[in-house]
Amino acid sequence: MNTGVVFIVDDDEAIRDALAWLFQSRGVAAECFASAEAFLDAWGPRRSGCMLLDIRMEAMTGLELFDRLCEMGMKLPVIFLTGHGDVPMAVSALKKGARDFVEKPFNDNDLVDKVIDALAWEAKRLESDADAASLAARLAALTLRERQVMDKVLAGKLNKVIADDLGITMRTVEVHRAHLFEKMGVKTAVELAQLLSQRR
Repeated sequence: MNTGVVFIVDDDEAIRDALAWLFQSRGVAAECFASAEAFLDAWGPRRSGCMLLDIRMEAMTGLELFDRLCEMGMKLPVIFLTGHGDVPMAVSALKKGARDFVEKPFNDNDLVDKVIDALAWEAKRLESDADAASLAARLAALTLRERQVMDKVLAGKLNKVIADDLGITMRTVEVHRAHLFEKMGVKTAVELAQLLSQRR
């Protein structure tokens, strides 16, 4: 079963309806928007999925919408639907971070496969972002002394050496080390090093 939503933004009602039916027939939820402005009104930063965006529309074009969303910090994967003459524009959009473009007329299965791949990529990105936010929150909960002890633990120093370096007792180092490991959700220095390697 596929998870995630494909947001279809196209000013041609027949194409919107056909695409929505196509995705739903493959188990992919679809939401349709008749204009770039309609999508902007409905979109919020907490929404996730994949965007299927027509490059040429009345009023605001697909490229203009893409630029606007990039300025707003949107990270959704975007696949452009293009006519033959729009390929240079689509290539330009790829350089700005669009995920892919598909020329009309397109192969239905190829298009759905591209969207499913994009949804899988988006799910991994969200998981990675959540992990990074959790790690940042745990690090923020550390006291200054716990951070100092952490740096020395990561450098491979023994408790006695850490105590000498910081001018505190070995028992105090042990207490800080225990608090540090508890807050970071690890049991060993190796686990701590592995956890923090995610930040790089």
